Amino acid sequence: MKRHEAREKALQTLFQLDGTELTIDEAIDHVMAGENDNFFNMLVQGTHTNLEAIDEKLKGHLENWSLERLPKIERTILRMAVFELSYMEDAPSRVVMNEAIELSKTFGDEKSSRFVNGVLSKFTDELAN
Repeated sequence: MKRHEAREKALQTLFQLDGTELTIDEAIDHVMAGENDNFFNMLVQGTHTNLEAIDEKLKGHLENWSLERLPKIERTILRMAVFELSYMEDAPSRVVMNEAIELSKTFGDEKSSRFVNGVLSKFTDELAN
């Protein structure tokens, strides 16, 4: 499975987990239907496991927004991208940002991609310093 497809499926899995009673295994099984992909598993497990730390990192980059008030799709995309930028070193930050923006264009509304771009730009600027 290509990384873009793995990111889409990871987004769908993490989206299901946000605010539901599903277990991580149930959400993975629902999206993957028995398929297995290492990159997908790293994204889902890593984002889910490090959620508190990721949320803390995100809170500092949300101007006039609280994490709880964000639309669920944007919150999920941002969490996944912050995980990838913070904990995985094999993808360049511009690739991660581009993928997050593309996911927000596909799954969000017309303003989602600009919002995601703005938050992640601040985040990557901070990582570079």
